Amino acid sequence: MRRLIFFFSFLVFSTTILAAQQYDLVLEGGRVMDPETGMDAMRNVGIRDGKIVRVSSGALSGRRVVHASGLVVAPGFIDLHQHGQDLESQRVKALDGVTTALEMEIGVPDVTQFLKAKEGHSLIHYGTSASHVAARALVFGAPLIDAPRTHAGIPEILPKSGPATDQPATPAQIEAMRARLRSELDAGGLAVGMGIQYTPGATRLEVIDMFRLAAERGLPVYTHVRSSGRAEPGSSVESISEVIGAAAITGASLHIVHINSSCLHDSLECLSMVEGARARGLDVTTEAYPYIAGMTSINSALFNPGWQEKLGIGYSELVLPETGEHLTKQRFDELHNSTTTHWILIFANSQEVVDKVIPHPLVMIASDGAEGHPRNAGTFSRVLAQYVREKGTITLMDAIRKMSLMPAQTLEHSTPAARQKGRLQEGADADVVVFDAGTISDRSTFEKPMEPSVGVRYLVVGGTVVVDEGKIVPDVFPGRALLGPGKRSTSHD
Repeated sequence: MRRLIFFFSFLVFSTTILAAQQYDLVLEGGRVMDPETGMDAMRNVGIRDGKIVRVSSGALSGRRVVHASGLVVAPGFIDLHQHGQDLESQRVKALDGVTTALEMEIGVPDVTQFLKAKEGHSLIHYGTSASHVAARALVFGAPLIDAPRTHAGIPEILPKSGPATDQPATPAQIEAMRARLRSELDAGGLAVGMGIQYTPGATRLEVIDMFRLAAERGLPVYTHVRSSGRAEPGSSVESISEVIGAAAITGASLHIVHINSSCLHDSLECLSMVEGARARGLDVTTEAYPYIAGMTSINSALFNPGWQEKLGIGYSELVLPETGEHLTKQRFDELHNSTTTHWILIFANSQEVVDKVIPHPLVMIASDGAEGHPRNAGTFSRVLAQYVREKGTITLMDAIRKMSLMPAQTLEHSTPAARQKGRLQEGADADVVVFDAGTISDRSTFEKPMEPSVGVRYLVVGGTVVVDEGKIVPDVFPGRALLGPGKRSTSHD
């Protein structure tokens, strides 16, 4: 009888141990790369309850085992600058290796509404900044509409050129903007988002006051700077100086979006300014995307009189994404004065500049993605294909760092949840991309901007497989909100 009791006790104990070692998912035999520790080795990864529980050279047992031999296993890519938040955009982001895509540049008109609409309906993780642009439009009596407009997946994040963009604000109006931003941060905004070029009426003092609000909350400012080009006043250099100065005055952390399209031919000079600010103790970061064209609303204040001189381009460098039509003055005037929002491609940069910006050690990768531009679908794969595999100007580890760890570390100023992202380590979130380094490539073009990338074999979001053998898994929505300190994050309930 004692032997029987011992046998059953041993059986229960062994089963318990086995269950404890059983993982929901095992990624077996891949080249595991972690940009924080520098690990680059053949390992097995055990995932349970949405977390990376084990990274081991020994065999692991899982309910599902994915054989990753010959593939890179890396932390999922984090896109800090994604405008298209619709499901179609999320699908092409997932096939580009992205596990988190955030609307941080300008933010959305209504944080609560945005978060509520996406809860339980998101393929990948999401979040937003609190929008100074929307707060300004609201205070000036021209509120933006928080619903997708003519351009798929993008709410009306930019006001049309008019009083709300071009007029200076009174002290009372500035205080009303700050009150609105406080409530948006309380709703879960991750930062203060600004698009200064789209609100040229904002004085230098108004900008500083918004930075002061961010500093008051211990949060960063993400901003599109005031102007582009070499013409003074209003040059790229002056615009970078303005926001670095505001950060120095207030103590707010600063993230400058798409330095490649804001600084154009002076991008390296602007990067030297960021480098100088950082060397003197300021927390300034930046990003770029690997394309020569930008995209924005033709109705916006960016196209106020003088835009040609500032950008150094003419009408023919403006292209309608839907048709490929190059604009004339007559067509430009018609679209710019329209009451309907029209998005336009702007060919203002050169490949030579972009090729120097992307490898720069201070530059992280972010897409500025939205339907109509190939960067929505192809940014991250394009970096891996062109700059790692073809040009050899970035190592594979550095590319992964630019696309995962660097944005995660920037996000740590906004939410502690980011400390568990951008890493492939035990205890990190199970946001993982598994790709073929030899074949990963972008396929999106200006003619076919939503063509998905190839080479991402598996994508895991919060422990759930969303890309399986190169195909989107239907009807799974594991994406969770990243929220600022004004509201408790739901990412780690």
